Amino acid sequence: MLKFEIIAQDKETGARAGVLHTDHGQIETPIFMPVGTQGTVKAVHQRELEQDIKAQIILGNTYHLYLRPGLDVLEKVGGLHRFIGWKRPILTDSGGFQVYSLAQMRKLTPEGVTFKSHIDGSYHTFTPENNVDIQRSIGADIIMALDECPPYPSTYEYAKNSMELTHNWLKRGWKHYKETGPRYGYYQAYFPICQGSVYKDLRAHSAETIASYDADGYAIGGLAVGEPEETMYEMIELTNSILPKNKPRYLMGVGTPANILNSIELGVDMFDCVMPTRNARNAQLFTTQGIINIKNLKWKYDFSPIDPEGITYVDTAYSKAYLRHLVITGERLAAQIASIHNLGFYLWLVREARKHILAGDYKSWKNDILPQITRRL
Repeated sequence: MLKFEIIAQDKETGARAGVLHTDHGQIETPIFMPVGTQGTVKAVHQRELEQDIKAQIILGNTYHLYLRPGLDVLEKVGGLHRFIGWKRPILTDSGGFQVYSLAQMRKLTPEGVTFKSHIDGSYHTFTPENNVDIQRSIGADIIMALDECPPYPSTYEYAKNSMELTHNWLKRGWKHYKETGPRYGYYQAYFPICQGSVYKDLRAHSAETIASYDADGYAIGGLAVGEPEETMYEMIELTNSILPKNKPRYLMGVGTPANILNSIELGVDMFDCVMPTRNARNAQLFTTQGIINIKNLKWKYDFSPIDPEGITYVDTAYSKAYLRHLVITGERLAAQIASIHNLGFYLWLVREARKHILAGDYKSWKNDILPQITRRL
């Protein structure tokens, strides 16, 4: 089974440092997972992910990988790890969020979700059972339960019905998961997902429901979809007060550096978000000194490293002026350098968080660094 050890707990907060043991290696938590939607973290080589960014686990997307390259390709090669040349752990989401984003192209029923491919218009159906099979075939070390992500805002009635649908799907998915085995000879964990929108009673009920399953870990879904940040933190705190304390907690699709540090304080162990790479492709850089729009004229003659702290290998190799030049001229290298830098920053940030949890001064460190890394330069 997946094994999770809590190494240290911050005395003032819910922050904790742990180690997650998988058949593809250990993961030190808190951890950020770069998003490799279609079998690639956009603009970044696997070698750079491992050696420079020091990613310990990456995420793949079930919806996209199911459509392309398809299960026939992945099964023939022996799974996503072999297909992309990645030896460390992989987590796959269920595809539920992508289907949620296709609101005009999908139909929800108690049986599952039927959706129209954005590629060729063909119709497909995910059920709780075949979604387990699909993720097993992809080859993830951690697979997610099929859920529905309600939009924000949602009425109480919609959020309640959506949560109950997610719970019914979980019951079926869990049964099928327990009745089937790993696809490629290594253990594959299964995480249920807490839903309930921003309604405290629904969130509490959902957390209690998923906690009743003796799963290897648990996820918090349906947040960072437009609700106020303080409301998001309230939902996280409530959920984590109910979820088992000895299992990893994964906050799905979140978020900014501030979101991550504040959520670590509330007891979250795992994160993923497209923000580092998406923002990089739009010329926004996260640094230890603050947030940079590298397109701005002020960087034209700035030949200093992207980040003076030198937290990733690209910082000392390339200057702000050079990266601005690449962005302005539309060179593809711009996206690569910026993506590596932003991912390097995110991984540096969670490593620093872990250090300060171990040192016992997480709250004071977080309060000191947040104003610095979130200011606009």
